[in-house]
Amino acid sequence: MVRLAKFYLVCYNSLQSLGWFVSLLRLLPCLVPPFPVHSAYVVAGDLICFLQTCAILETVHAAIGLVPTAPLLAFLQWGGRIHFILAVVRQIPEVQSSPSVFITFIAWSISEVIRYSHYALTTLKVCPAWLTYLRYTAFIPLYPIGVGPGESKLKMSSHKSVITLD
Repeated sequence: MVRLAKFYLVCYNSLQSLGWFVSLLRLLPCLVPPFPVHSAYVVAGDLICFLQTCAILETVHAAIGLVPTAPLLAFLQWGGRIHFILAVVRQIPEVQSSPSVFITFIAWSISEVIRYSHYALTTLKVCPAWLTYLRYTAFIPLYPIGVGPGESKLKMSSHKSVITLD
């Protein structure tokens, strides 16, 4: 049973890492004209919605003891992101072209490629030291970038859109 759980976790984390890497590859051309940052949702939104929805499994992993994480913490992290992406960005077309979506998606994609790669390789006990270093330091600039000019600014602009639409 332990080997099956380990295999599952390696597969789950590897697929999540791959998915976030693909989203990052889709977003990078938005940095170079003629692809504007306003197209971030168009090029990566559906994939990111899917990946973030699948991340509910992390709450299940914690709840059944597959990983040593508090289920409530896993749920709160998932809940905050899923609310942002599905209830705000996906439902309000006016905010989808905001540069804040691009900023958030880039920050999320980079951090998740690092995090899921680290989890997969740590499960296999072959994680290089540089990846462990990135896992525990990259969030220092990425979290405030994703939350500040990304999520927070977008949530404020979504409230303005809703107010002006009514």
